[in-house]
Amino acid sequence: MSARRRQIALGALALVVVVVTFAVVLPRIADYGEVWELVSQLDRTWLLALVGAVALNIVTFAPPWMIALPGLRLRQALPFTQASTALTYVAPGGGIVGMAGSYGLLRAWGFDSRAVARAVTLTGIWNQLANLLLPVVAVLLLSIEEQRDALLTTVAVIGAIVFAAAVGLLALVLWSDGLARGVGELVQSVVNRVRRVFTRGPLLGWPERLVHFRRATVDLIRRRWHVLTLAAIVGNLAVFLVLIVSLRAVGVESSQVTWVEAFAGWSLARALQLIPLTPGGVGPVELGLTGILVGFGGPNAGVVAAVLLYRAFTILPTLIIGLATMAAWRWLGPGRSEEGVDAAAGNPPGG
Repeated sequence: MSARRRQIALGALALVVVVVTFAVVLPRIADYGEVWELVSQLDRTWLLALVGAVALNIVTFAPPWMIALPGLRLRQALPFTQASTALTYVAPGGGIVGMAGSYGLLRAWGFDSRAVARAVTLTGIWNQLANLLLPVVAVLLLSIEEQRDALLTTVAVIGAIVFAAAVGLLALVLWSDGLARGVGELVQSVVNRVRRVFTRGPLLGWPERLVHFRRATVDLIRRRWHVLTLAAIVGNLAVFLVLIVSLRAVGVESSQVTWVEAFAGWSLARALQLIPLTPGGVGPVELGLTGILVGFGGPNAGVVAAVLLYRAFTILPTLIIGLATMAAWRWLGPGRSEEGVDAAAGNPPGG
């Protein structure tokens, strides 16, 4: 199958998943008329709380990138993170598209390619590791409350295994120049075998590039791993806050769905976003989150209303701001001598 036909087939599958989710499955869980009635009757106080939670969520996008890419200022980090995240909502491929888009956007602003690659890698690793670890934390919290969920437990076990493997591989790469070179040789060999199948030329130089990457990355991690981890935790909790506020705003009380149960459902939804089936996980995330919250005892209409609110308030603002940012990208970039791009590239201002 040609690449174009594969893309068309994947696009058609994604469209089917979205249509089935919103036109078939969710209406069977709750009548959209009841859902709209709950949403349309939102109290002004809860609406303001939602707006506040969304604003906090948007702001927390920036700090991890500012930590991972010295020289990136808040004025640029805020629109940049919205633009790069918006790319994951409009194109299939999920995090891979977002990482590639992040690299291209920052390079267009003049940041050094190696510094950008390091920042994209570190923020991507920290974010994906958090998504893998969240279900494990959720299962532990549920066990404290003497609750169990088979699906979430399965996801947690898989997440823990992948998390351990990813951390182990990262540790090998960062342990020494020799190990980094060995991993680079192995990856280069595997990639080149795949490229030969598609009659592509070989890629060269990965071992030494990985060694240089390892040295710069180890230095950055040694100095900033704690603040990077804290920023990632705060960012994830800000997203969760939008879900909690959405649940309480439509009348789903803590007696029906506790914050621990909501966290469990949310962690499952975050794990589902790792599957690049549809842009932003639209469809699978709504189904997974709705299913587990209803399973915990949440009212059908209230849960569906809260899930749709949560997804709308976490996707639409970023999508709108991100697309507007990309349209004005050239005028938003930092000046090389005035905003720290030279510092990030290792050059003195004006040099």
